[in-house]
Formats: sequence, C-alpha cells, structure tokens
Amino acid sequence: MEQELEQLEGTVEDIIYENSDNGYTVFEVSGGGVMTVVCGVVGELHAGETVICRGKYENHATYGRQFHAQECETDMPKDLEAVYAFLASRSLPYIGARTADKILDKFGAQALEIIANDPAQLTTIPGISADKADRIQQEFKRMFGMRELIAYLAQFEISPRRAMEVFRTFGPGAMNAIAQNPYLLCGEPLQLDFRHADSIAQYYHMAGDCAQRLEAALLRTLRHNAGNGHTCLPRSQLLDTASNFIHQPPEKLASALDRCLQTEELRVKLYEDVPYIYLPDLLDAEQDIADRLAMLTRRGKNTARDLDKNIQILELTQGFAYAPLQKEAIRKAMTENCLVLTGGPGTGKTTTVNAILQLLENQAERVALCAPTGRAAKRLSELTGRKASTIHRLLEVDYTGGVVSFIHNDKNLLKCDVVILDEMSMVDVKLFQALIAALRYSCRVIMVGDADQLPSVGPGNILGEVVRSGLVPTVCLNEIFRQARQSLIVENAHHIISNEPLQKGGKTDDFFFLEADGDAAQKLVCDLVTTRLPRSYGFDPIRDIQVLCPTKLGPTGTQALNVELQNLLNPARKGKPQLQSAARVFRVGDKVMQVRNNYEIVWQRVGGEQGVGAYNGDIGIVESINTRDRSMVVRMDDRRLVYPAENLNELEIAYAITVHKSQGSEFPAVILPVAQVPPRLCYRNLFYTGVTRARKLCIVAGRRDVVNRMMSNVRQNLRYSGLAKLLEEALPPEQVTVEKA
Repeated sequence: MEQELEQLEGTVEDIIYENSDNGYTVFEVSGGGVMTVVCGVVGELHAGETVICRGKYENHATYGRQFHAQECETDMPKDLEAVYAFLASRSLPYIGARTADKILDKFGAQALEIIANDPAQLTTIPGISADKADRIQQEFKRMFGMRELIAYLAQFEISPRRAMEVFRTFGPGAMNAIAQNPYLLCGEPLQLDFRHADSIAQYYHMAGDCAQRLEAALLRTLRHNAGNGHTCLPRSQLLDTASNFIHQPPEKLASALDRCLQTEELRVKLYEDVPYIYLPDLLDAEQDIADRLAMLTRRGKNTARDLDKNIQILELTQGFAYAPLQKEAIRKAMTENCLVLTGGPGTGKTTTVNAILQLLENQAERVALCAPTGRAAKRLSELTGRKASTIHRLLEVDYTGGVVSFIHNDKNLLKCDVVILDEMSMVDVKLFQALIAALRYSCRVIMVGDADQLPSVGPGNILGEVVRSGLVPTVCLNEIFRQARQSLIVENAHHIISNEPLQKGGKTDDFFFLEADGDAAQKLVCDLVTTRLPRSYGFDPIRDIQVLCPTKLGPTGTQALNVELQNLLNPARKGKPQLQSAARVFRVGDKVMQVRNNYEIVWQRVGGEQGVGAYNGDIGIVESINTRDRSMVVRMDDRRLVYPAENLNELEIAYAITVHKSQGSEFPAVILPVAQVPPRLCYRNLFYTGVTRARKLCIVAGRRDVVNRMMSNVRQNLRYSGLAKLLEEALPPEQVTVEKA
C-alpha cells in the first residue's frame, strides 16, 4: 500500500537552488518554530511566500531531516513581514531592500495588490518611473500567472514541471487558450498525455466528437506512429487507429481529416493509388532527402585520373588485393556524387572505407567522417585512424531558447567536399535532412551501413528505402573474407539473414548458444556476467560485458536483470554513496546510460576541454555522488558529466540494455537472453542486430524455438515510408546502378 503523503506548512525563508527550466527547487521553510529544507519540482518560489507542501520526510545520515515535496501550493505573502521578505528578495525588477521599505511605508500590507492592480501608484515612490512601474507589474503578473496555472493544471494531474512548459509555450493567456481548446496541450511542442486534455475537455463539457478532439486524435496517432518509426500512414489505417483510440466512428474522423488536409495541418501523398497521410515536417524531410539524392545521382560523374593505377598502389602498400566488389565501391566513391555502401559483418566495409579515405586525401579532398551516436563515432575513428564526430557535433547544436537547431544549416554550410556517414541504418529522416541542408551542393555523400540491422529509433528507414529503390548508386558487399570466416559470430550473423540453422559453438569459438528458460535463464545470464566470463576470458564484468535484451519485461528483461546484476556487481555497502531517483538506485561504480538527448548538460573532457550535450545511448560509470544536493558525476569515455538532481531521470542502470539502445555500438562480449520474447519483438533484424554488436564473444542464452521464431519473422521490419517512391518520382527508373555478385 502506498505511503500517505505528509503535509508541511510555512513561509519560504530562502531559495538554496533553483532550476528555472524545470522547476526543481531546494528551499528553506519556517513553520511552527522549525526550519526545514524542502526539495522537489515545485515551480518558481520566492522568499516570503506561504507554502503548503505534501510529500515525505527523509532522514539523511549526514544532513538530517529533509522534506521531499511531491506537491506544493503557494499563496501571496499576506502579513507585513512576509510582504517585505518577498519585495526585498529582488524577485521583482527595480525593487531591493531599500525600495521595499519605502513601498511598505506608503502602502503597508496592500502593497502587492497595488502592484497587481494599480501600478501607477508606484510612481509616487522616488526612483520608480511609469515605465518601471509597468515592468514591475508585468513581472508580478507573470510570476503569479504561472503560479495560478500550476494550481489550475494540478487538478488535472499535470505536474508543476509540465505546467511551467505550458506557461512558456502560451504565456499569460495559457488558461484562456486551454479553455478554448484543451487539445493544444497534446500537440507540438508540449505533447502531453491525451487523457489530460480529455479531462480538461470534460471539465468544460466539450463533446467527445468535437472538432478539436477529432483533429487532435489524428495528429496524436501520426506522432505516436512516428515514434514507432513510420513517417506516414495509409489513410484507412490512420482513420481506423484513431477511431479505436478515441472510440469515435471513422466517418467522423474522415471529415476531420479532410479539414486538416485543407488547412495543411496534415499532408497527403498518393503512392500506387493509395493515399498516405503525413505530418508536414516528415513529408518535407523525406522530400528534401529524395531531392538531394536525386540531384547528386543525376549530376555528371567526377573525373578520377589514374584510378585503377592508384588502387593498385594501395593494394601493394597494404599487402593484399581488394575483392571485385570492393574495387567497384572504391571506383564509385571516387566518381559518383552519391554512394551507398552496405554489407554484413566480415564483408570488408571498413577496409573499403579506409581505401576510399586514402584516395580522397591523396586528392586533397576535405572529408568529414560522422556517425549518429558518440559510440559509433568513436568506433569509426578507431577503425579509420581519423577524427570522426557525431552528426550533432558536426552540425553544432544550438539550444538557445529551448529549441534544438544547428549552427551549420542552409545559411551556414559545412566546409567539406565529401561526407562519409557510417551506421546509416540508425539515421532518421529529420537528422539526415538537417545534415544535407548544411552541405554544399557540390559536396559528395557516402552512406555506409548494414541494411539488415534495425532501422533508426526515429522516423524513417533511409538506408533500407534507398537500397530498395535501386535508384541511387549502391554497392552491396556480400563476400565473407577468409579471416572473418573463422568467426562464428560472422558466420551466424549471415545464417540469421538467410534463415539457416545457427551453429551452436564449441570451446574454441567466439559464439555459443546455451539453452535455458525463465528464472534459470536469468540465473545463467547473471552467472555468465559475474563469474564464468571474467574467470575464463578475463573480461571486466562492467566495462567489457554487455547484456542486450530484446525486451524490458520478464525475468530476462532489462528491468529484472539490472536489479539482479547491480546487487551482484555493485551492492549497497556502508560508506558507499547512493541516490534514489524514482524506482532507480544509483551507486558509485554503477554502469548507466543516457536515455534521451540533453543539449545543455555540461561535460569536461579529461585534459580540460569543456562542452555541453549528452545523447540517447551514451554509456558511462558513476564516479561520484553528492548526497547533499543529490547530484552525480558520470564518466563517459574521456568526458565527465555533472548530473544535477533534476536530470537523474535521464539516466538508467545499464548492466542490461535493450538491443534497440545498442545500435551503433560494439562490445567485447555480448550476452543475448532470448528465453521469453514478446511476439511484437520476435523478429529477425532485432536478433541480428544483437548478435552483431559483439566484437570478441557472443553468447545467446534462451530457447531454440524463440530463436527460430525471431529468425523466420521479417514482417516486423516493415515501416511506412515514402522515400523510395519519392526517389522514383525524382529519378528515371533506368538509372539503376546497384552492383551485386
């Protein structure tokens, strides 16, 4: 049974810490002759305000009794002492302690009402002009307008943090805007839960089939499916899905959809006589990509003098000959303006890329190497011996104003002649659109990836669609080289794609399949991580071994395994600092993962360089914990990042992570539990991606029937996207340039 919340009443005496972006505040409250330290996401507070906080007391071993507030109601200061404390705290412009004295001498306890309703009276105070009086009133109304909105939205279970985002979006008129159309809350950029908007709509007696609700349901359905990777949906499927979501007939939604198309809030494209519905930004992204790739493909080929001779020289220098398809890829990279290079593990993609790089550099071409994630960029740098960066870092994120944009864009182009983009399967349409917008029209693009891996977490399937179209110069490497043929990881990866039986593996192999089910599978995974692999191979259980789970749930999902592995590898111990955030406990030494992009978090590189930004999928180790202010320092590769209390929800324990989160990464040893996999996650690309994340050793632990189901199921890989069709519109079909053995 959930513990009942306790209540604390009093006056705010001092603000110790405040994050204005998300409302997380640490402050002192005096009440009943006692001073209490309170912390929580409570919105903007000021000294002198009366508060009623509900939450729980915690007894800290070092700092004593603290109150963690889950709810906080505030009221305007009422008595003279509280009004003075508020005015003297410099919460309002142009008013400090001395001016506060003058205001109270003249207006007494009515001072705040004068500020709110008759600011002209403030001009009788020396130093306050009419303009200053207006500014003081505006800030006062902003401050208490936000407070009023927080209280108003709290009755609909909307947190102070989200209420502050609502206020920043709509300003002082937020309550009026919401009353007119509650469904603005679940649109861009807020994307609050639809149930919150429904609650407010019911409060105002709005009908379940009102136009605002129908249109919001269509937009929400498209946004939700964009989160599942689809850039568009067939019209009929959109109507059926939205109908089931809000329990309204498809015919009513069809009329709402037509209105959205007329106002261009939504867009439509006809592919093979089937109407597909898009959010405008996603259609623009796919269209921009198709247009740029078509332009590059149509443009005349580049002249590369003595190309075959230079390839020969490279072969002599390297001491081996390139395979025919590798040579074809090298030639196309030097002559075409756009190239896709794909292939599975062991087919020589890295060797080919290194040859391309050498020839480009010999011609004094400026080459930018990039990948979607930090780990993928680091790996690309290690494999090529050249500097590589994330796409975000290459474009330089600009987060001023709380909106993500890039310093390099169509007005400020990158200074490079060629971009080589690795792990292309991970790149979604919005990020690729931003990249190509920042490239000169003369810049060549080389996309490298494995089309059999999972597609991007974000919307789109660029690599798969481009390859499927057959309209962009493409080389698919498919010959497994002799040294790679000795690896059972590589051999089984190709068996997965061709749906052939897996080789089970023996003592000298780098791949094993171990059969186990349920709790026995969980025990096996934990034993492999903590004992068997460190003892037999010398792997560090935290830094070298990564458990990759298809699912978060069940005994072999990430949630259960992280609890077990944390207790085994990094148990609670007297003197070891730890913090609890929601259901997670963080301890010094824990492996953690960043689970969403944060463009503001500060890091310092070992050696002194400073920067900002942590990205979804970054993995690190907790180096230190400050229990006083509930902050942590996390080491991610050669960077140290400081996580204040309000950002701890962006971290998860990462002894076990999902296969989706592992994209673009490689680990010395991978354990892939497949004892219980939900049907929606039982598909080939997911299993293939998990296996191919292993560099030295891969152990699949689970049931053979589950493995067989995953290998045989390709249906789950399909995504709704129009990129291939848009490429067909932009390029004549005779320009097929795919080279395969």
